[in-house]
Amino acid sequence: MVSPLDEFPIHQAPLPAMWPASSDRNFYDRNYFNAHDRTGDLFLITGLGYYPNLGTKDAYLLLARDGKHTAVHLSDRCDDDRLNQHVGPYSVEVIEPLQRLRIRLEETEGVSADLTWTGSFPVLQEQPHVMRSGARVTLDAQRFAQVGTWEGHVVVDGERIEVTPDVWVGTRDRSWGIRPVGEAEPAGAPSDPPFDGMWWLYVPMRFEEFALVVILQEQPDGYRSLNDCHRVWPDGRVEQLGWPQVRIRYAPGTRTPTGATLTCITADGRTLEVEVASLLAAPLHVGAGYGGDPDWTHGQWKGEGFAERVTYDLADPAVQGRFMFGCVDHVGRAVLTEDGRTHEGWGLFEHFCIGRHDPTGFGDWFAVAP
Repeated sequence: MVSPLDEFPIHQAPLPAMWPASSDRNFYDRNYFNAHDRTGDLFLITGLGYYPNLGTKDAYLLLARDGKHTAVHLSDRCDDDRLNQHVGPYSVEVIEPLQRLRIRLEETEGVSADLTWTGSFPVLQEQPHVMRSGARVTLDAQRFAQVGTWEGHVVVDGERIEVTPDVWVGTRDRSWGIRPVGEAEPAGAPSDPPFDGMWWLYVPMRFEEFALVVILQEQPDGYRSLNDCHRVWPDGRVEQLGWPQVRIRYAPGTRTPTGATLTCITADGRTLEVEVASLLAAPLHVGAGYGGDPDWTHGQWKGEGFAERVTYDLADPAVQGRFMFGCVDHVGRAVLTEDGRTHEGWGLFEHFCIGRHDPTGFGDWFAVAP
C-alpha cells in the first residue's frame, strides 16, 4: 500500500507509511481543537481522527451553548490520502505546519464552519503518556499542544457566528499512538488489581506574554503518575515549573469543578499562583465521542459516508447523570500571579475524577463534593 507520503523521508519502520508499526487495533492518529470567545457563552470543540487498523476515520464538531450540545458526527472508510485530511464534508488543511491550519465543514444538516487557526506560541511536545492494565498497554500516546487564536465563522440553522482573533482563542493538540477506540473488545479476565479510578487535570492557557501547559494524572491513592508542567515563551524557550500543588473546587453535590488553584515553582524557586475559573462546562462524553459516550465513539464503524446531527439537553437528568463518569472540558479564565504582577489568560480547563481519589475525599465511584 504505497502512498504519496512514501515519497518523503519520514519513515520510522520498514513499512509503507500507511501501515502502523503497531498492529494493535487501538492505534490512532488524530486532532483536537477548541474555540471560544471570552464570555463563556459558547464553546466549540472539534476534531478528526484516523484508525487504520480498524479501517475507519471520523470527525465531529460540537457547539455547547444555552445549556445544549449541538453535535455533527461524520464517519467513513480510512483511506491513504493523509496529505488531504478529510471525512466527507469536513477537512483539516495544514497551511503552515505547527502554526496555521484551516478547518472547514460544508453545510451538514444546518451546520457549517470555516475557521483558521494561528498559533500564538510554539507547540509544546508533551511527555509520553503510558498506561497499563496488568501486562497490557492500554494507552501509549505522544502529543503536542498549542494555544492560539481563531478567525472565520460558524453557521447554525442560518445564524452566522463571526469569529475574530481579537477575542476568539483556544487550544489544540495532535496525538497518536494507542488508546481505546472503536467497538468494545471482549473483556477477558477481570483486571487484577481492578481499576479503581483516575484523577486528571489538563490546563493549557494562553496569556499575552507566554503559554502555560499543565498536565497531571493521579492514581486513587494520590500517587502522581504523570507530572508535566511548562511555560512556553515566544522565542521557543520551554521552562519547567516543578511539581504543581492543586486544589480543585467542586460544585456541591457534584464532581463538576467551578475552579482550581495551582501553585507552580520556577527553577530558581519563585512561586507562580494560578487561579482558574470555569465559565462553561462541556462534557466530552456527551456528543464528542470520548470515553463513556454511548452514542458516538471515536473509531467506531458507522458505515460509508455516515453523517448525523444530534442535540443534547444538558438539563435532562439522564444526561446530567453522565457528567461525573467522563472527561469535562471547560472554558477557562486564569489569573497568574508572579512577583506581585498579575497576568490574565484564557484557555482550556479540563478535569475529571472518576472512582476513588483519596486526596479529594472521594471514597468510591458515587461520592460527590459536600
